[in-house]
Parts: sequence; C-alpha cells; structure tokens
Amino acid sequence: MYTVADLIVHRFLDAGVRGLFGMPGGGSNLDLLEAAAEAKVPFVLSHTETAGALMACAQAEITRAPGVCLATLAPGVASLANGVAHARLDRVPLIVVTDGLPVAARGTYEHQYFDHAAFFSPLVKRSMLVDARGAGRAAAEAVTVALAAPPGPVHLDCPSDIASREAERDPGDRPAAAARITVADADLPAALFARARRPLVIAGLGVATAPEAARLRALCERRGMPALVTYKAKGVVPDGHSSFAGVFTHAALEEPFVRSADLIVAVGLDPVELLPRPWTYLQPVVACGPWPNDGRHVPVAAQAVGDLCDLLATLDERLPADTAWSAAEIRRQADGQRQAVRVDAAGLAPYRAVEAAARAVGHDARVTVDAGAHMFPIMALWPVSEPRQLLISNGLSTMGFALPAAIGAALLDRPHRVVALTGDGGLLVCLGELATLGRERLPITVVVFSDRSLSLIRIKQERRGHRTDGVALGRIEWPGLARSLGLHGALATDAAELERRIAETMTSGEPALVEAAIDASAYPATLKAVRG
Repeated sequence: MYTVADLIVHRFLDAGVRGLFGMPGGGSNLDLLEAAAEAKVPFVLSHTETAGALMACAQAEITRAPGVCLATLAPGVASLANGVAHARLDRVPLIVVTDGLPVAARGTYEHQYFDHAAFFSPLVKRSMLVDARGAGRAAAEAVTVALAAPPGPVHLDCPSDIASREAERDPGDRPAAAARITVADADLPAALFARARRPLVIAGLGVATAPEAARLRALCERRGMPALVTYKAKGVVPDGHSSFAGVFTHAALEEPFVRSADLIVAVGLDPVELLPRPWTYLQPVVACGPWPNDGRHVPVAAQAVGDLCDLLATLDERLPADTAWSAAEIRRQADGQRQAVRVDAAGLAPYRAVEAAARAVGHDARVTVDAGAHMFPIMALWPVSEPRQLLISNGLSTMGFALPAAIGAALLDRPHRVVALTGDGGLLVCLGELATLGRERLPITVVVFSDRSLSLIRIKQERRGHRTDGVALGRIEWPGLARSLGLHGALATDAAELERRIAETMTSGEPALVEAAIDASAYPATLKAVRG
C-alpha cells in the first residue's frame, strides 16, 4: 500500500531534500520514518528538536532545497520554536512536520494538546493540516511556500491516524515553479546613478548562489568599486578580493567608510541582518534583491525586485564606468577592520586563536559559527571565498547553532571536513549533539573558545555598572567529555599548540573537539571597536 507518509516523503525527494532530522514521537512521525527508510532518505536523530531544525536549516542553506525536521506533538512542538525562529529570521526554507492528535479527538482531550498552528503562527509562513485526500498537494504546497521569496519555514501538522492511510495519488501534486519577475528599467532610474562617483555595494543574504556572487564580483571589479558584506554574505566577495572592504553589521567599525560613499547599492540586503539601530546615513540607497525592502529600517530611494542576475545586469548599465575609489583605500578599510579586532591579552587572545585555527583549517573547509563574543574576531578575520562556505545564525543570532549546523553540513559531503567554531556557553546549549556527532562518526572538528563565562553578557553587565552575576560557567573538562562520547579530545593554551592540535584533526575522518583556553580580557576592547 502506498501511504500518505510515502507520498509526503516522495514530494520531499522531488524537491531535493537530502535528509530528515529531529526527535520522533509515537504517532505519524513513525510512519514518516518508515517511508523515508523505504525511499532511502536518511534520518538523523538529534537530542533536541531545535538542534534537528538547525541541522535541516544548514542543509537548506547549502543546497537551496528545503530542509525537513520532525517533532512529536506538544512538547516536541514547543521545543522546536527556537529552530523555527532561526529559519524565519535567517530566511531559510524549512518544512516542519509534527505529530498531532487524531482529527476526531481534537477538542475532546486535553492531555498533551495545544493548538500547534496558533503556536507557530508568528514564526511560519503557513501552517497546514494534512489529510489523506490532499496530502500530496499539501506537501507540494509546503515546498513551494518555503522556497518562495523570502524563503522561510512552513508547518505540516500530521494527525496520528492519517500518515498510515492509503494515499490518493494526484498527478497535480507537484511544487509550483517560482514566477520569474522581469526587472523594469523604471525601477532603477538612471538619474540616481548619474552623479555617483563613490558608489558602495553592501551585499546581503539575498545573494545566495555562486552565479550571483560571480556577477557581483565582476561588476565591482570593472568599476574598482568596494563591497561590504553582511555576516550571512561572507564569501560573496572573497576576503582576499580587491573589492572586499570588510563586514557590514550597521555598527561603528564600518561607519566612517560608509559615510565616505555618495551612493549605497544594497544587493540582496535584508534589514533583518542589521543591528537594531536607526539608519543615519544620508546617501541615497538603491536596493536590488529577490524580495522587497519595506523601507521601515533602511529607507530606499529606489528598488528593483526580481532575479538577482538580471538585476546586476541592469546595475551594470546604470553605474558609471569609473569610480573615484582607489584600490589602496579599499584595502586599508578591510585591513583596518582586521586590525581593530587584534586585541592582545596576557593569555591566548581570541584573535590569535582565530588566526591559528584559520591557518590549520585552510581556505576551503566549511565553517559554522556560534553567537557569542568569539564571533567578532572570527567574522573579521576568517577568510571565506564562496557563498555559504561560512554558516551563522544572524537574523536570530541564537546560541547553540554551530554544532548542529556543522552536523547538517557534514552529512551532505562526508569526505570533506567541517569546522564548528563555538563558545563554551553555546556548546552547553546543544551539548547532547556531541553524542550525535560521535554516533554518526562525522568528519567535524569542534573548536571551543573556552573562557568559563558568558563573556558578551558579562561585558554588558560591566558597561551598566552591574554586578557580574549569573554568567560564570565553571570549569568543564572538554577533552575528557569529548572522549567519553567517542570523539578525539585535546586542549590548547597557546596559538602554536592550537594550530598544531587542529591540524592533527584535519587529516582524520574522525570527529574531534579541541578546546582553546581563551583569555577573555580582550573581549571588551574588541566589542567596543566593532560596535562602539
């Protein structure tokens, strides 16, 4: 019998889904797991529902196909919220499939029941209840909606008595192709560009593919035009490229350089990527991207929405042939950002740990980065050459992202090593996923920036003149913990030792954890340099 679960899994396969993640329950999840096994779609057990969602999100960001995660009803749904919020705010196509009470039982029983659709309503683009007659169309619609610009999460609630039923085949239950939007010349009036001598590109997460990044780099090269990239757009313009001017977060570090431009060209920039501070730049902003900017945070003088390669071709026609920027000026800006985070300390300074790790890893490995104070030197100093080579939670900026994301990424291409860069606080949030890593035997090196504290919160307490209560983590013997879960474990207390320890893991196909014992005294000056 071809079941509803079979039909749903095959619609996911048609969309390019490479795996399922999560913590299953005892209802429709079990039928979906059986259908996935029959279809040879791997399922990875995570140790929290949020981690399963983040694993699926990492695969979605890399493949541009939807990620899929599963959860049981009620407690599983509640535990998913953080992962779904990441997908919503970081614009990731995610399909969330949850168990549910039988349809006839809804409104009768209260045990383990709350309204899943209402719970998810602020987070998902759509929530749908699956039934036997329309299951294929619901799954296909979930794919279409998740991928539609801007991408985001969709919820499928599957009652426990539905997934095992015989499915009604429907030849029309295929995802709809995205409508192609043609750029109108009037959307980018030539007058805005005519007097621009110092146009500056700010590239954001909407630049998602290698062809789009190549078009943007070529555009900048032809005009000697600088580009700043958001955290999510690291690699769109490689760190070593002549047009690379550094990172843009809407903070102090890049502000003088942005003010020296006379036109801001926002390419794929989504305001969700920016720090929540008023936009004070007076230059006109021209926005081009696959979805519109509503103008509430970043006011735009003009914008065009559509296929990004087409938009870049239109920009190529509009921008002046020459600009007044010099290569030396652009290089000074990028070098200045790097130098600003090189704050020394008596012990292992965070920036020295980052540079040592980058030397050991090389330029080709995929890296995932967790939220926390260690993030600032990483994002300024870690060299990235391709879109989505570095994965980070930026719109949500959630702790506990790096390790689950690394697991999702590594499962796509097992021979190639992935490096997860995390603080000790962030790793504690998803500690159970070290067991997932050990069980799956994935080629991942986890680098723990260990300072025994929630350093970023401590800095904010100190700035307010408050006591530093509630942020101490205590000593954790990370290498021993890693070994207890089947990982190689090592400790480094200086940059040379850290580089050596990480390099030893890079030729191994085995999972590893390297603790970098960080001197956190450098973080306050680093944060001040970056954010003011």
